[in-house]
Amino acid sequence: MIRTLKIAVCLVGVSLGLSAQKPILPDFHADPSFHQWDGKYWLYPSTDEAGSTTWKQMKRWECFSSTNLTDWKNEGEIFGLDKIKWADEAAFAPDAMKWKGKYYFFFPAGFKIGVAVSDKPNGPFVDALGKPLIEQREVKAVNTFDPCIFIDDDQRPYLYYGGGNGCAILPLKDNLIERAADPVQLPLKGYAEGIWVFKRKGMYYFTYPNHQQKNGKITQLLVYSTAPTPYGPFTYRGSFLDNKSRNSHHSIAKVGDQWYLFYHIQGPSAYERRVCAEYLYFDEEGLIKPVKMTKEGIKPFPKN
Repeated sequence: MIRTLKIAVCLVGVSLGLSAQKPILPDFHADPSFHQWDGKYWLYPSTDEAGSTTWKQMKRWECFSSTNLTDWKNEGEIFGLDKIKWADEAAFAPDAMKWKGKYYFFFPAGFKIGVAVSDKPNGPFVDALGKPLIEQREVKAVNTFDPCIFIDDDQRPYLYYGGGNGCAILPLKDNLIERAADPVQLPLKGYAEGIWVFKRKGMYYFTYPNHQQKNGKITQLLVYSTAPTPYGPFTYRGSFLDNKSRNSHHSIAKVGDQWYLFYHIQGPSAYERRVCAEYLYFDEEGLIKPVKMTKEGIKPFPKN
C-alpha cells in the first residue's frame, strides 16, 4: 500500500538501548541505499518482515520517496525473488542508479548478484538478464552480495560488492548490464561486508562494516579507507560509527552543502531493523569525523 509516513521521534521497547534513535522508515527495513533524482529523494532498502528470526525470510524489496528527507512515502514493492528463476533466498542489501533515462536495480539473491531495469524509479523492475550478473564466489575470497554501483566523473561505471570479509570491483559497460572485465578483489583492511563508495574533492572513500567482538558477541563498526583511484592503493582511516547493533549497513550522500549518513539499527531482534539518518562531517584534512547517534536525527530539507 502506498502511503505517506510520519515517523515518531522515538519508539519504545527497542532492544540494546536503541529506543532513543529516530527511525525515518516504518518497521522493518535495513541497508538503506540513498539517491536523488526526478526532484525527489529516494531510499532503496532491504525488507525485514515483522517477526523474522533469520535472514532466510528476506524475499523482497520496497522503495521510498521524500521531498524533505524526513517524511517518506512508501512506493510499494518494486522487486522480489518471485520475479526470478535463478535464486529463492537471501534478498539482502540492494543499490540503484538512474542512468541515461532508465533506472537500474542491483540486487543480491542466492549469494549471486543480478540487475533489474525499469522506466520509473519506483518500478516495477524486470530482471534484465534472466540470469546473474555475478555468480557465487567468482572471486574465491569474496562472497557475492551487497552491491554498490558507482559511476565516476569520467562516466565509467563500477560495481563494488562483497561479503564474507572480502570485497571486489567489477567494471561495467556503459549499458550497466554487461561486464567490461572480470571482477578482482580489493585489499581493504578490516572489510566484512556492505561496501559504499563515494568521491569527495578527488578522493575516493570506501566505507564498510568491520566485525568486532564485544563481550563475546559479534557487532559491527562502520570504518573506511581512502584511495586516489577506484582500485586503490588504500589507506585505512579507522571507524566513524558504532550503531550498537549486531550488524550495520549504510549509504552516504551530499544534499545541498550537507553530507548525510543513512544507516540501520537493530530493532526488537537482529532480523527486525530500523533505518535512521544523521549528519556527517569531515575535518580539514578530509577525514570523516565520528558520527554520534542522536534522538533528534536530521531536520527536514525540502527538495528544490
